[in-house]
Amino acid sequence: MSAYSEASAAVFEIFRDTTPEVEGLSIDEAFLDVTGLRRLRGGPIGIAERLRARVLDEVGLVISVGVASTKFLAKVASGASKPNGLLVVPVGGELDFLHPLPVQSLWGVGAVTAQKLNERGIFTVAEVAELDEPALVSMLGAGSGHHLHALAHNRDPRRIDTGRRRRSIGSQRSFSRRGLDRQDCDAVLLEVVDGVSHRLRNADRVARTVVLRLRFGDFQSATRSRTLAQATSSTDPILATARSLLDGVWAEAERRGLTKIGISVSGLTDDSSIQMAFDFDDRRPVELDAAMDQIRDRFGKRSIGRTTLVHRADRSVPLLPD
Repeated sequence: MSAYSEASAAVFEIFRDTTPEVEGLSIDEAFLDVTGLRRLRGGPIGIAERLRARVLDEVGLVISVGVASTKFLAKVASGASKPNGLLVVPVGGELDFLHPLPVQSLWGVGAVTAQKLNERGIFTVAEVAELDEPALVSMLGAGSGHHLHALAHNRDPRRIDTGRRRRSIGSQRSFSRRGLDRQDCDAVLLEVVDGVSHRLRNADRVARTVVLRLRFGDFQSATRSRTLAQATSSTDPILATARSLLDGVWAEAERRGLTKIGISVSGLTDDSSIQMAFDFDDRRPVELDAAMDQIRDRFGKRSIGRTTLVHRADRSVPLLPD
């Protein structure tokens, strides 16, 4: 169960790195709203394909994804694409996809309700949709009748419910090979911290605690953390702390082989609720963060990156053509 929980946390971090609009249904299922990402990340199909590829690459798991205009239909499409697929229900084609399905496909139809419907000769969603609402209510009761009548016509106005504000923000990178050298580790650490701090600033939040999580080649893990004197969302102090934490465990990591590096920040506070402490003798790091944020927010996260990462094979920002 601990391995299952760790994998779930890693997958959900990738979900939240894709969009802040994530609603978890269970340890292995979630809704993601990508409606507002077309300008930055392209259409939903491309986002879904990259999401599946990233989970496989970083966590080593396959996932099934359903893309649709409502939460209900996305869940049905995801189930239909299992165990390792992507199913897209095109806008305008929702009922063509939904109506041939068995009544058990409707959310809330279990064995008892399915039996009641089957006994009346109702086996498909189309046959449920053909009934008027009062007939379904008299058959199944008010709650189930109204609910199934709406779903059979793909009426599901519910929006993503992200729940309470998150207590931490993090990201990680996994590797199939063992024995990353320190230079590679520093580059990966920079990329991960850069992404985490960018998400902090976009959420108008600051953090007090930096947590470093490592996984070794023997599948054992290590966690190190440090609380800062001043809450921050700036890349440089978070990166310096993360590197210091890595220094303290590097001998063990080098001996056992390193297969995952993760960084999270906790102790989150709204950035407007505290007085930020800047080093006014050198505001360049703060100004650099702000400039990079503006470029990424306008042109996408791959539009700009640190020069340290330019020559890495897995760099997050592509080289410009000659």
